[in-house]
Amino acid sequence: MITLFGPPEPTLLERLKDSVSKTKTELSAKVEQILTGDRPVDPELLHQLESALLSADIGVRTTKEVLAALRQQVNEHKLVEAKDLKRELKNQISKILTFPPAAADGNGNSASPRVLFVVGVNGTGKTTTIGKLSNRLKKGGASVMLAAADTFRAAAIEQLEVWGHRSGVEVIKQKSGSDPSAVIFDALSAATARKIDAVIVDTAGRLHTKSNLMAELEKMKRTAAKIVPGAPHDVLLVLDATTGQNGLNQAREFWSHSGVTGIVLTKLDGTAKGGIVVAIARELNLPIRFVGTGEQIDDLVPFDAQTYVNSLFD
Repeated sequence: MITLFGPPEPTLLERLKDSVSKTKTELSAKVEQILTGDRPVDPELLHQLESALLSADIGVRTTKEVLAALRQQVNEHKLVEAKDLKRELKNQISKILTFPPAAADGNGNSASPRVLFVVGVNGTGKTTTIGKLSNRLKKGGASVMLAAADTFRAAAIEQLEVWGHRSGVEVIKQKSGSDPSAVIFDALSAATARKIDAVIVDTAGRLHTKSNLMAELEKMKRTAAKIVPGAPHDVLLVLDATTGQNGLNQAREFWSHSGVTGIVLTKLDGTAKGGIVVAIARELNLPIRFVGTGEQIDDLVPFDAQTYVNSLFD
């Protein structure tokens, strides 16, 4: 059984906490200032709390929904003290971020190999993430193959080979400029013949405004499905947390064109606006699967909603 989205290991929870430290400093300090002492829960307090959430890039829509839920409980006299308001704020954000665990094989499909597409614009850490994912799968006992389907950029193939070497997995490639779907055909044919457990496909670092590249991605998916039933079983979108709301715009475009099933958020440790995690999860109904915490091959932390929320406010 292939496990990629298993529960986070205890040793990694501390690294998740570290990765949200800047967001915590920005948001937690403001929330603590607002909710300190015996101040009554009144409209002015709620207005200040709303401003604090917006400053962390949680987003207008998500913030308004959270505040509406809080106001309703205030009106029903269920939230009287500031400490109660903080507890319910954490509860509301945790509910947004909590999704059912992903099936061990993606969509419950028993087809082999399991096919995982990784998508995202250039500069988000997509190729690095693929290396870390392959390492994680190998450590779990799965055999892995990488498909270098980002053929539009020669450096992308070379970078994937570097990560393939680091994680000890084979990279199927063709020359730069080749048809990406042809690479997928070769990789999945080879993986099927050799009974490989998982194939991770690197796709072009397409700009989300280029519809022709989105169409190319659709072609790649069709090719994969012809060889392996149900493929791709997962489509992970790699987003750079430092891009804030622009990252959400990217997520919307990929979600509408490529059937994204989850998010990998990189560089969360480099932004004070990590609330984008909440905005993505709420507005797109997509789970955050992993958080990148560094450049080393083991620096990929399984996302845990409760740990994230506790890290922000405690």
